[in-house]
Amino acid sequence: MIVVIVGGHDRMVCQYKGICKEYGCKAKVYTQAENNLEGLIGRPDLIVLFTNPVSHKMAIIARKMAAYRDIAIVQSHCGSGSALRNILSENLISREESV
Repeated sequence: MIVVIVGGHDRMVCQYKGICKEYGCKAKVYTQAENNLEGLIGRPDLIVLFTNPVSHKMAIIARKMAAYRDIAIVQSHCGSGSALRNILSENLISREESV
């Protein structure tokens, strides 16, 4: 499973990737505005949007790409590691039940 994390804290990038690895996921993390963010997002299984520590432009792009490409998106106001763990555990369980 591929997870794209948009927003969050710069100092947490390694922790975000480590947490995703614990859940058997590959993570791409974008905490700062990137050129061509639409292209960088690609076609992941899940987009995690941390809404507090993210620019409005990045949030709009993430929501637009999720809608356009029919990608599941989960928004969280908090960009903590425990918030990411909760998101991954809830979404991995719901995906397994639907299969």
